[in-house]
Formats: sequence, structure tokens, C-alpha cells
Amino acid sequence: MTKKLFKIFYFLFFLNLILFGNVNAETSKVDEISKNLRCLICQGQSVYDSNSEFALSVKTLISQKLAAGNSEDDIYNFLKSKYGDWIVYEPEINKFTFLLWLLPIFLFIFGGLLIVRKLFINRT
Repeated sequence: MTKKLFKIFYFLFFLNLILFGNVNAETSKVDEISKNLRCLICQGQSVYDSNSEFALSVKTLISQKLAAGNSEDDIYNFLKSKYGDWIVYEPEINKFTFLLWLLPIFLFIFGGLLIVRKLFINRT
């Protein structure tokens, strides 16, 4: 009797994994994408962290696009074409964002040179 119950339990367990195991993978993909998107309503919050109507609609849109078979890049490209590059927290390097990526490096080098000059060269 107990062997029969174990077989039924294992069958139901694996059936549950097959039917509902993909749900967690889809929600984690939605979470991963929404963490990299800026909420246009909230100040300084990602779509993942926000509970605004905009954020909820974007999460729903991401879920629908994933269910339709779109890739992560397709979703980002769609949202960038609709809302602009500002919606993505990590913009890609192109001719418009080149200065954005290089400015911190230049400031770091300039600051380092000022420190070296102040510490070692101006000693009199």
C-alpha cells in the first residue's frame, strides 16, 4: 500500500514540476529585465522596485513578450524605441553615449594626476 502511495506521490510531484516548473523561470526573467529598467514615474527606482501603474504595465508587457517568444534584446529594443535610451540603466556604447562612458575615466585620471602633483612635485 505504501509503495503505491509513493508512486502516486512521485508521479504527481514530477507532473507538477513539468507543468509549473517553467513559471518560476519566467518570473525570474521578468524580474531580471525589470531590474535594469528605470521607472519613468518614480524618482530613482527601477521598474522592479516600483509599484506605479507604469511599472506594473511594463512588467505585464515583459511577461507577454517573453510568452510570445521574444528575446531579452528584443524587449529592450522595443522599450528603447518607445521610451528612449533613458529607460535602460546601463546604456550601450554608441556615438551618443561615448562621452558618458569616457568622462568618469578622464576625471579619475585627472584627479590622480592632481594628487600625484600635489604630493610629489610641489614639495619645496
